[in-house]
Formats: sequence, structure tokens, C-alpha cells
Amino acid sequence: MATPRNITPIETSADAGSVIYKPRAIEVFVPLLFVGSMAWTIWNFPGFIILLREPGPEVDRLAREWSVLGPIDWGMALAVIVLFVIGVMTVRRAPMEWQDWGLFDRISCFLGRATMALIAILVCVMLFEVLARYVFEKPTLWANEVSLWLAGFTFLLSGLYAMQQRSHIRIYILYDLFPRWLQRVCDVISTVLIVTFAFFLFYGAYGEATQKFLRWELYGTAFNPPIPATIKPMIIVVVILVAAQAIANLFRDWNMVPVIHTAADDIDEDELERLRRAVSDD
Repeated sequence: MATPRNITPIETSADAGSVIYKPRAIEVFVPLLFVGSMAWTIWNFPGFIILLREPGPEVDRLAREWSVLGPIDWGMALAVIVLFVIGVMTVRRAPMEWQDWGLFDRISCFLGRATMALIAILVCVMLFEVLARYVFEKPTLWANEVSLWLAGFTFLLSGLYAMQQRSHIRIYILYDLFPRWLQRVCDVISTVLIVTFAFFLFYGAYGEATQKFLRWELYGTAFNPPIPATIKPMIIVVVILVAAQAIANLFRDWNMVPVIHTAADDIDEDELERLRRAVSDD
């Protein structure tokens, strides 16, 4: 069986005749370190805002509430850039993922890996809160807000990954009946609509998102995380990335052979084969 491009098989199943993909250590730790350095940088970002903005009441308020940047803060900010570059360069596709990709696909796929790390962290935070609240009867002040914060980033970045994987909701009833040239027309129209939506969202939300970010608007609870200051700008950033990914998909799929979609597309043959072997062993 031919190995998909840029996939290094670690173990091959002779029974199923398929490649079992196992991520390398760098593919696990780089997204985790990227998330950690990004979290540190975001939490201390008011220090960067103070340096970038002209003196004024808002800057004075931030200077009173947040400490001056130190070597660790600058090192974490640099680590975000370095880890992002390393992650984009080293990310690989699993056999079940979309196999044809370019630069935008690498970026989306790496951010997808970081999103998977966010989900794991989110589960740990929720589990910790359940144990602290119901076992030790000492609930935290921060777990609920952190969960909302992580869930917001997860929701946004998952949309980008879904666009790269072509796994977003699409209706193929008429599309599959069209000749290839008319399918291309439909692809162009859908991409134009996505880009138009991204443009007007950017146009309408940029001012509010910028204000919330520059004044570092907080959530207003006891823990008081900067959810409004980070989620609002992140919406704009992700929507722009989704539009760029949609354009990249259009060019990369232009000469693709037409695919007929059926209910069997949702069936994972490798998983079925593993279930068959498990049942036969029992």
C-alpha cells in the first residue's frame, strides 16, 4: 500500500494493510509549549500595550494594574514565534486528514494541533474543579472563567481546522450532479461569499475589538480574566484566516477529480477493521 506523502509510518498493520500513524515527540510537545508560552504572553500582554501606546489615562491605568515586563516575559513572547515556526515546519498529516496541502494548510493544521492541546487542558481544568468542589469542598474562583476562555479559543480555532480539512457542513445533493466546470463556479461563489463575510465582519467589528484590546477589558468577575480583550480580536483574526484558507482550498482543489459523496464517506474503514478483529478475538 502506498504511503501518503510526507507521512512517516511508524508501524504497519499487515492484517489491515494500513499505516498506523503515531505522532513524533516534537509534534506533541511543540503545540503544548506553544500554548503555554502563548498563555503566558497573553496574560502579561498589558506590558506590551504600555510600550506600544502613547501616554494617556488608559496607559496609566494599565501601568498601575500590571507589572513591568521582565526577561521571562520577553523570552516567552520570543518563544511563541519560534515555536510557531517550528510547529508549522514539523507538523505532519495523519492518514485520515486531507493529504494535499501548502503553507496555509500547514498553519491551519498546526493551530489544529494546538487546539487539541487546549481541549486536553480544558478537560484537566474542569476535572480539577469537580474534585476541588465536590470532594474537598473548596471550589476555585478561576476554573469557570478559564474554562469559558479556553472553550472560546477552541471553538474559533476548530472552525479554521474544519475549513482546512473540508469537514465543514456542505450540501452535495445538487453539487454532485453538476459537471466539473459548474462545480468550479459553485466553489468560486462559496469562496467569494466567505471572503465577503470576513470583510464585513472585519469592517464592522474592528473598531470595537481594537478598543477592547487596547484598554485590556476584563471579564468583571473575582478572577477577572481578559476574555473580552482577547476573544473579540481573536474572532477577527480567525475569520481572516478562514477566508485565506478558503481561497487556498479553491486553488488547490481546482484541478481535483470530481468526488461523489455518499453516506459511506462517514465510515472509517480502519476503525471498522479494528472492531472486526476485536469481535473475532472475543
